[in-house]
Amino acid sequence: MSQAMEFNVGDKAVYPAHGVGIIREVITIDLDEEKATFYVLKILDNGMTVRVPVASARANGMRPVVSREQIEKVYEILRDRDVPTDNQTWNRRYRDYMSKIKTGDPLEVAKVLRDLAILRGDKSLSFGERKMFDHARSLLVQEIAVAMDVDEKEVASGVDELFGVVATG
Repeated sequence: MSQAMEFNVGDKAVYPAHGVGIIREVITIDLDEEKATFYVLKILDNGMTVRVPVASARANGMRPVVSREQIEKVYEILRDRDVPTDNQTWNRRYRDYMSKIKTGDPLEVAKVLRDLAILRGDKSLSFGERKMFDHARSLLVQEIAVAMDVDEKEVASGVDELFGVVATG
């Protein structure tokens, strides 16, 4: 079975829940009688190195960084305040949000960020919700900054402005 290489060394790619990374190399390893080819992805946010099997990269959610058209859709979601209040219990809501974040889909991550920002306007977020808010914000900010080739601080302040947050440096 031949493995179609979708990414090349130097390409930027998103690996769900880890964020944006750069393909540092493509390696082939002998595993018993079979050879397996991996992308070696260095995650920009924390410097972690992840090996992703080329054969299942797409199935595992690895994808190119968001397009400019998708970025506009992300901002539309973030600006949309006309969403019903989520009345699920906090643990059900947490599981639902985590599954959206794990998809790696920037539109789903934007929904989580927006919903938590709206919730934050109504009540104080729990520690877990604050962590999730920060994680969703970080994933989106980093990917948009890489896709648009701008500084993360610029994107972060734009996102914070949407929610009426004053940046704290």
